[in-house]
Amino acid sequence: MSEITYREAMREALAEALSRDERVFLMGEDVGRNGGCYAVSLGLLEEFGPERVRDTPLSESAFVGAGIGAAMGGMRPIVEIMTVNFSLLALDQIVNNAASLLYMSGGQFNVPLVIRMTTGAGRQLAAQHSHSLEGWYAHIPGLRILAPATIDDARWMLWPALEDPDPVLIFEHGALYNEKGELTEATPGLDIASAAIRRAGDDVSLIAYGGTLHTALESAEMLAAEGMSAEVIDLRCLRPLDTEALVGSVLRTHRAVVIDEGWRSGSLSAEVAARITEDAFYDLDAPVTRVCSAEVPMPYAKHLEDATLPQPVRVLEAVRRLGA
Repeated sequence: MSEITYREAMREALAEALSRDERVFLMGEDVGRNGGCYAVSLGLLEEFGPERVRDTPLSESAFVGAGIGAAMGGMRPIVEIMTVNFSLLALDQIVNNAASLLYMSGGQFNVPLVIRMTTGAGRQLAAQHSHSLEGWYAHIPGLRILAPATIDDARWMLWPALEDPDPVLIFEHGALYNEKGELTEATPGLDIASAAIRRAGDDVSLIAYGGTLHTALESAEMLAAEGMSAEVIDLRCLRPLDTEALVGSVLRTHRAVVIDEGWRSGSLSAEVAARITEDAFYDLDAPVTRVCSAEVPMPYAKHLEDATLPQPVRVLEAVRRLGA
């Protein structure tokens, strides 16, 4: 095993995909000459050339639409959108076209497209670069939504996503790019449909994904110091949700806290809480609790941003309210 950053793991995944299949190409704003807005694609232009690593104009609707057309024509495009906030400029292409064409064509046209985008806050980039909107996309049938939170998932999720005949959106939390960790060897046919237990426990289930996984793990450490055993569930795939894993965890712990960087109202955390309540109500010893971002546009000031985001201290308060 070797230690690399999340950014380097994503870069290795891109390089592998470009090497394995000549139909694969990367396109987006500054992905070529500048190495990507977050330096994920640094060096790929020099290695694979401008036909395979394509810089695009600043028009999300245009280059996402081009990606959809290329996918329908037999290619395997990877489209990078700088940040999830800017993906809203391509909502028509993603929701009305990529997600719907298989159904609208009566099964005649698949759209084997992968769209990568950065999500999340914690970097003082203010409201237009910091929101977590992946729960919006998890609402849409026809899309698979992935949120790699670990070095291994950053490295090994991309190729299975490219093998999916339908659109896959990968959300990379911006605060993770510099995180370091051990990279394990590839597992053939990596599962991109199931949640993962990142820490076993008996007293409460902490359910998280993406950037909030680290919040959950830190909270579990703090709870352990107080004599409580928390199980940490990494959702990994936000659509389809792994309901079986959620219920299985609650059957062991009988309490659940959902940690979501999205806003509480109409959120992915609400869907997770509803599924647990529907399928494991009589096994709960307390209501499902949620720790989400404050319902305001993300502030720029560091102390306000920290106050807005889910923090371990808020998770501990939520667990204590459950009587764990």
